[in-house]
Amino acid sequence: MNTWFSELQTRNVSLGIRIEDVLWHEKTQYQELAVLQTEAYGRMLVLDGAIQTTTQDEFVYHEMITHVPLLLHPNPRRVAVIGGGDGGAIREILKQPGIEEAHLIEIDEKVMEASKRFFPEIAQGLEDDRAHVHFTDGIAWVKQARDFDVIIVDSTDPVGPAEGLFAPEFYQNIYDALSRDGIMVAQSESPFLEPDIIQRVVAGVSRSFPVTRLYLASVPTYPSGLWSFTLGSKQPLRPARRVPLETRYWTPNIQDSCFHLPRFVEDLIR
Repeated sequence: MNTWFSELQTRNVSLGIRIEDVLWHEKTQYQELAVLQTEAYGRMLVLDGAIQTTTQDEFVYHEMITHVPLLLHPNPRRVAVIGGGDGGAIREILKQPGIEEAHLIEIDEKVMEASKRFFPEIAQGLEDDRAHVHFTDGIAWVKQARDFDVIIVDSTDPVGPAEGLFAPEFYQNIYDALSRDGIMVAQSESPFLEPDIIQRVVAGVSRSFPVTRLYLASVPTYPSGLWSFTLGSKQPLRPARRVPLETRYWTPNIQDSCFHLPRFVEDLIR
């Protein structure tokens, strides 16, 4: 089979991946959903033409969006993930000791259905008794949420329904939903290809949180391969807790080093 999937990552950059089979394709109430089998990256979840996760590299993103903020919190018990219907963030959160509740807020039930069927190794945490799933709009949900220790914004790109997940008002609502020591983190795109989005997210988070930090990880199937996360904390950051974790990308050294930014990224957010 010589069929290629091409993601138009920006108006000037596309990523092409040869696919072996189309395992699932449908138009949901909210978006176009496809599951593709590839040789290079295994199974791949695609929403509206954009790669969301693959079995080959998903661990990088899911470990870094969860363990970095969780280990900076003194005692995380209640955690929420907005977006992330594949369940990978929930899987990682539940590895942490002391977690009592992990809430997943996903607007599109079909994303979770596809993940459970085609990505069981990613979605496995959704079967845990501590996992609570809410099929609703994350923007509306966070307005009434309270007393969460960590809130993770595992969103798609800032287009369509996800546009509001990048707004300053949304970050203020997250601030109000967090406990006294609360921490949030949001994926904030590529410093090479979407520097304006990073500046927008950092500025928005800084309006509500006294501490705002950017950190990086390498995710091969995301635009440019270098990805950013923006963290906001209500309190000064403490040294990260040392907890033994079964991971493939995250390490205690990466926990510390991911906040040391290349000069061009420092200049971008200065």
